[in-house]
Amino acid sequence: MLLPSSKGLAQEVLPTPVTPIPSASIPTDGLFFADIVVRGQPVFQIGSVSDVSATQRAQIVNRRIASILAQPQAGRTVTVVPDAARGIATLQLNNRVLMTVTQQDVQDFNLPVETLAQQWADQLNRAFEQPPLAIDVGQRLYSTLRQFQRDIIDNLPSFLGALLALVVTLLLAISVRRLTLLGAQHWEVDHNSKVLVSRLGYGGVWVVGAIVALGVLGLDFATLLGTLGLTSVALGFGLRDIISNYFSGIILLASRPFRLGDQIAIKEFEGTVTQIQLRATTIKTYDGRVVYIPNQEVFTATIVNNTICTFRRNSIMVGIDYNTDITRAKQIINDAIIKVEGVESDPKPEILLRELAPSTVNIEVRCWVNSRRLPFLETTSLIAQAIKEALQQAGIEMPTDIYTVRLRNLPTISDNHRVNSEL
Repeated sequence: MLLPSSKGLAQEVLPTPVTPIPSASIPTDGLFFADIVVRGQPVFQIGSVSDVSATQRAQIVNRRIASILAQPQAGRTVTVVPDAARGIATLQLNNRVLMTVTQQDVQDFNLPVETLAQQWADQLNRAFEQPPLAIDVGQRLYSTLRQFQRDIIDNLPSFLGALLALVVTLLLAISVRRLTLLGAQHWEVDHNSKVLVSRLGYGGVWVVGAIVALGVLGLDFATLLGTLGLTSVALGFGLRDIISNYFSGIILLASRPFRLGDQIAIKEFEGTVTQIQLRATTIKTYDGRVVYIPNQEVFTATIVNNTICTFRRNSIMVGIDYNTDITRAKQIINDAIIKVEGVESDPKPEILLRELAPSTVNIEVRCWVNSRRLPFLETTSLIAQAIKEALQQAGIEMPTDIYTVRLRNLPTISDNHRVNSEL
């Protein structure tokens, strides 16, 4: 609001209130008091008048002060010009009205109009003076601390709620980490993998707790979750292979298709499991090589576990002459393999006629032996040797030109030349 000046300059025009302004006439969309600012520092506060809110009134005054400070420093002295007839006073600088002190200001601050106007003029004059660097820094620091103190007092319930959420998060995170370490004791993985799983649980609880704490402080949950979702998508896209390996490792640890020491076959690799990590599974092959297979490939591949059961069935094919008594030959073979150390008596060995070849009658010998590779091969070798010796002692002819002993269910079926060399 502007008052016409006798000097014809644009001035702040305000009505002359002679009675207290009803509360219904005070604007409700602005502050009741707002800061007058000089060089970014609040100097004093003014209230609302009539239909002008305190914020709007302070913006008008601050804009005039800023325009004065933008000009070269010369004669910056604020004077008080009282208007006794209207019961107001104006603060002027070089014949330019900065603001008007009204009766509403008198009621707000409970001071006479001239006293209040002079007090504000003195504060503006002190603020207009260029302070030394140390004083300016001190004033700014004091103002910042004061504003920080006000914010803390205003937001004290939110701070206490966020602090309580963080304390609860800390207790839950510690509990989850300890429970994870305790539950991972039966996992057949290295210690570093157990610690990593516990840290993942610990960090996950902290992420949820931080979101809750920020929500208590007043931040929007939807914005937080959206930001977290976008971040997760970006990280997941960039580290999809690594993350896939770790998640596959966790699933493998939970499902446990094999354990440490098991002899397994994955794709073209076969050997003994020596280490199960979250990222990869380590296999030591039978020829002494160490293979690290990413858990993503292990999870999607067909796994053959040769030692998940203590015993497995072996099969040997023996060819005899057509003139041989088959029943007698079967009995001789059965008596021979029962005496071999390592052959299980229950289930009993099975002697079956399987094939009438062009030159031989092929008999399949089935028996159960230790499923570990070395005992399996050793027992297979002993069985073949015992069968040959028993048939020869009984005078049963095994044609030398077509003689064959075929072994089945070997650990590596596609590598028979290596098996024969080991036999």
